[in-house]
Amino acid sequence: MVTDTAGAGFDLRRLAVPAYGPSLLFGLAEGAILPVVTLTALDLGASVPVAALMVMLTYVSSLICNVPASVITHRTGERKAIVGAAVLGALSGVICWGATQLWHLVVGVLVFGAAASVFMLARQKYLTEAVPVAYRARALSTLGGVMRVGVFAGPFLGAAAISQWGLRSAYLICAVALALAGVLGASLPDLEVTEAVAHAKVTVRDVLHDHARVFATVGLGVVLICAVRASRQAVIPLWAEHLGLSAGHASIVYGIAGGVDMLVFYPAGKVMDVRGRRWVTVPSMVVMGLSLLAIPLTSGAVSLTVVSCILGFGNGIGAGMVMTLGADYSPDIGRAQFLGIWRELSDLGAVGGPALLSGVTAAVALGPAIAATGVVGLVAAGVLWKYVPARPGART
Repeated sequence: MVTDTAGAGFDLRRLAVPAYGPSLLFGLAEGAILPVVTLTALDLGASVPVAALMVMLTYVSSLICNVPASVITHRTGERKAIVGAAVLGALSGVICWGATQLWHLVVGVLVFGAAASVFMLARQKYLTEAVPVAYRARALSTLGGVMRVGVFAGPFLGAAAISQWGLRSAYLICAVALALAGVLGASLPDLEVTEAVAHAKVTVRDVLHDHARVFATVGLGVVLICAVRASRQAVIPLWAEHLGLSAGHASIVYGIAGGVDMLVFYPAGKVMDVRGRRWVTVPSMVVMGLSLLAIPLTSGAVSLTVVSCILGFGNGIGAGMVMTLGADYSPDIGRAQFLGIWRELSDLGAVGGPALLSGVTAAVALGPAIAATGVVGLVAAGVLWKYVPARPGART
């Protein structure tokens, strides 16, 4: 359980290697393989539409595995869950590397999604309980930020390997990174568990019933947040292509926006700890919503880059806010199950956001689809304003 809620004498740096190291490596692994999954599928004979669906399989697998992941984490403990997930993820990299048929690749991608589900839930639960409440937002924002740094760096490391050893070498980078993540995860100190928590018989259904109001209010905000975030990843390259920019220019715009994204996660976490969660969650969605509304108004590389940087800033200040809200509302007894449901809501948004973007684009056009995503961001801001408390430590 969380101890020393005032945070006296706590030093976040002592968790740098055992807690954040595995997250950096997991992000690195994810960033290394996601760009090449589609290309591998094409090499194995998949059509373009089928190849495009391959990356989505990771989200589908995570969506299916979130609740089982909560049960696994509750029964085995966070450290064992993190190590086991890292081993499973490394295995998925080996499966993808050795795939000779499309279904082999599908299995590898699904296994990676399952590993990611267990890993992310276990690391969130660990930090929720290991870090005093006064430092919680900073700890979880740093967790989100470190993961983003890994995802950002992964494609570059993968590209370097591919240039030397071919396309499949990116999967070996994934396997090695996750093996190292497992080694670092094994060094996590076990948390003290109270008798009440250790012997509690809590089911997912119990948690869903007892916290239905939170899931229906703040949880709705989480769905909308994740829908906007997931759509953002597709919006920049799609609009760049619409403007006639080359793939290289589109990558530069995306990379610059990603760099801005990574600069602000820790200060934003401190604001959440000192001023309250609403001071970051609402501005994050307002900035992202308005930026998305502005993207269809851009007409060239410069204007798109400026708006994309503002969009990246909005996303960056919100790093860790979904995990922080989940930690705030999670009960001591049944925390793993609660966080499993919380991740289910976030994954629903991550799948639904791009689906909305695709559907409106097919029915109308890309510009209105991006604008519709911006409206979702503003609606999310309204929901968060109403249901997320302004004061630190308060609950609705």
